[in-house]
Amino acid sequence: MPAGELRYPSPPPTNSTTTVDDEAGLVWAQIKAEAKRDAESEPALASYLYSTILSHSSLERSLAFHLGNKLCSSTLLSTLLYDLFLNTFTSDPCLRAAAVADLRAARVRDPACVSFSHCLLNYKGFLACQAHRVAHKLWTQSRRPLALALHSRVSDVFAVDIHPAAKIGKGVLFDHATGVVIGETAVVGNNVSILHHVTLGGTGKATGDRHPKIGDGVLIGAGATILGNVKIGEGAKIGAGSVVLIDVSPRTTAVGNPARLVGGKEKPAKHEECPGESMDHTSFISEWSDYII
Repeated sequence: MPAGELRYPSPPPTNSTTTVDDEAGLVWAQIKAEAKRDAESEPALASYLYSTILSHSSLERSLAFHLGNKLCSSTLLSTLLYDLFLNTFTSDPCLRAAAVADLRAARVRDPACVSFSHCLLNYKGFLACQAHRVAHKLWTQSRRPLALALHSRVSDVFAVDIHPAAKIGKGVLFDHATGVVIGETAVVGNNVSILHHVTLGGTGKATGDRHPKIGDGVLIGAGATILGNVKIGEGAKIGAGSVVLIDVSPRTTAVGNPARLVGGKEKPAKHEECPGESMDHTSFISEWSDYII
């Protein structure tokens, strides 16, 4: 291992008795080691890294502090938000587990993610998702005015608009994240990757349950639009810029406007890998298009 390089800790085996807090502790130790290294190599960031990471005793405290400072305003104070985030993360182990899974997702799937600390501090998709989880918790507790206020601040600061009622799984990557819109009754499964300017919206005329349901392991390319109460099956892939208005079967690829299945409707081509984790956006091109540069 080259000098100065920090080893990336693997997640524990699925049959491990490691608790949520043990796994969070492993990732937190890595984050602090990365922050210490960066503070030493770049003194201009030392104070910033100390206040956001090195002065805190746990991931949830660091995350609560950072989100509070990012999302505060002249009338919505950082101290109030810090207490809100910390109390919510501390009281719900599922939220802590989801944050760790989201950190791992960014670190593994995005080659531009150089460290866990980089994701924690700088990835607005990750930060918007964690703030949404708190807003969703508030929504389920019937604290809806506060949930909506937090949703509004996330939209203003991060340009990510996720209604607080929407349900988001864990191990989710919002890559770049700018312009993502997710409607009130949408559901996003585990290990999903969503690129920038994706819309999971309604058709504009339906009421009630009116937004897409995204299965586990789905990959949704940049600028894709999925409208209505449609189901995107487990491990499906939605090509960049596609407009999807009907269900997409598991392990298939939908591309175009309006979207069509690669291989045809009757016998669509199916893939074995999990695109939400592999991040393979273009392997279908040879089967789909004769466009040659």
